[in-house]
Amino acid sequence: MTPTPVRIGNASGFYGDRFSAVEEMLTGGELDYLTGDYLAELTMLILGRDRMKDRSRGYAKTFLRQMEGSLGLALDKNVKVVVNAGGLNPHGLAVALRELADTLGVAARVAFVNGDDLQPRAAELGLGAPLTANAYLGGFGIKAALDRGADVVVTGRVTDASLVVGSAASAFSWEHHDLDAIAGGVVAGHVIECGTQATGGNYSFFRDITMGRLGFPIAEVAADGSSVITKHEGTGGAVTVGTVSAQLLYEVQGPRYLNPDATALLNTIELGQQGPDRVSITGARGEAPPKDLKVSLNHLAGTRNQIDVVLTGLDIQEKADLFREQFEAALPIQPAELVWDLSRLDRSDADTEEQASALLRCVARDRDANTVGRAFSATAVELALASYPGFTMTAPPGNGAPYGVFEPAYVDAAQVEHRVTQSDGVSVVIGPSPLRTEPRRDEGVPDSGPVVDQGPTRRAPIGEIIGARSGDKGGNANIGLWARSDDEFTWLDQFLSVDRLKQLLPEIAELTVHRYRLPNLRAVNFVIEEVLGRGVAENVRFDPQAKGLGEWLRSRVVDLPERFITVSQEV
Repeated sequence: MTPTPVRIGNASGFYGDRFSAVEEMLTGGELDYLTGDYLAELTMLILGRDRMKDRSRGYAKTFLRQMEGSLGLALDKNVKVVVNAGGLNPHGLAVALRELADTLGVAARVAFVNGDDLQPRAAELGLGAPLTANAYLGGFGIKAALDRGADVVVTGRVTDASLVVGSAASAFSWEHHDLDAIAGGVVAGHVIECGTQATGGNYSFFRDITMGRLGFPIAEVAADGSSVITKHEGTGGAVTVGTVSAQLLYEVQGPRYLNPDATALLNTIELGQQGPDRVSITGARGEAPPKDLKVSLNHLAGTRNQIDVVLTGLDIQEKADLFREQFEAALPIQPAELVWDLSRLDRSDADTEEQASALLRCVARDRDANTVGRAFSATAVELALASYPGFTMTAPPGNGAPYGVFEPAYVDAAQVEHRVTQSDGVSVVIGPSPLRTEPRRDEGVPDSGPVVDQGPTRRAPIGEIIGARSGDKGGNANIGLWARSDDEFTWLDQFLSVDRLKQLLPEIAELTVHRYRLPNLRAVNFVIEEVLGRGVAENVRFDPQAKGLGEWLRSRVVDLPERFITVSQEV
């Protein structure tokens, strides 16, 4: 008899997501597992700084507070809870959860997964001296914990998709050789990992769906790894081929999506609308996982401070030049780095003062906190009566704040002790996949040949017909673009080459860009190297996590085939 699919919900896409989501997911309908993703590259830096102040900290305290009202509810409903909220201290979170269970008078079996924290061994492994160093573990530690009866599993740094992979692997007794099934779990996990981004959040065509208070996603995962993405009935948003396509393209590179338990081939999956708020994902194929695990490194790089001055009315550029010259000359000590940026948000003959104004930003970085401290920002205030007409600042002088730098690294999985510890104190080590190998790399293609004549065209934003989802991966960013019909994809694939992308987004003209095709998703994905400098914690770009990069591209005006515009207006 074919096993019944398991319903795996997600209640958190990041540290700071909707607090009530855990309770909403537990009370809104049937679930077998509830996952939560609390970690990101920036979060690890934040937790690392927490741990510097207090060694007992380093985990996502929000999750513990969520469990105060929901732990008993989860046990009553027989829902297993699997989260990566352990951060840098999963053992500490497990202890706190056990104490909470005792206080609540519930018999919760709490297990934790660790071994990802390589910071104590960083020098030995050739990783330098980072503040944090965490390997991305797979899902088989979670599987082992659930197999031995855990009600709650908290982990450190596992891949986001591993929360679903571990849950499904336990439900269906998957082993390492079940690569296609695991790949399907990876894909399902990737879709629901960011919470409401799968149900209409950050969705280009949000006007086509009813938004409201978005429901969190659920993956109904079958024994073969296929899945149906859905949400609890009566919740806001929508689950459509479009919303799922958008999330599939989030923060990916080429067709091969590497995970510690399998490499999922994104160019094999098929999506289908099975009914209202039900999208099937089938056909996933898997290859052996890579022999190395990715390691997230965060370094404290120094102190950063910033001033923003407002320039209004006429002679904006001249005013900016004057202030910059005066300010740099007046600085008591020159910082190691000074970055200036003039945002021309002003318009001529404006109806409001704000619309007549531009912003000039100066960001300073230095190892010495005093160099970029209050003396730095106070220098701007001292020029208030001695510089350009209309001088004003957006904030008073401040002391600056520490900043970090993210860096990826790789270590052989055999060097990492993937460990699971149960409530009874029994601890076991999970060996790496015996199938791991040197990964095959995807080669991008700059274009797909000449554009075929699609008939009369009209100047219009490309976003009239094309959706986008963009995001950050360290210092790189990706822009995934998808079409809603085969004909529109044919045009997109031929039209949007690397050169054309650079023309439309002049900020990236000098950067290295890789282009990947995903025809089964009617999608093209671009990876832009170093557009975010050394990562979100370090860079001061207007959009430091590249969340709006795809929407900027959608706003660019191109020659769109008229027949596509007509169809899009009818949708």
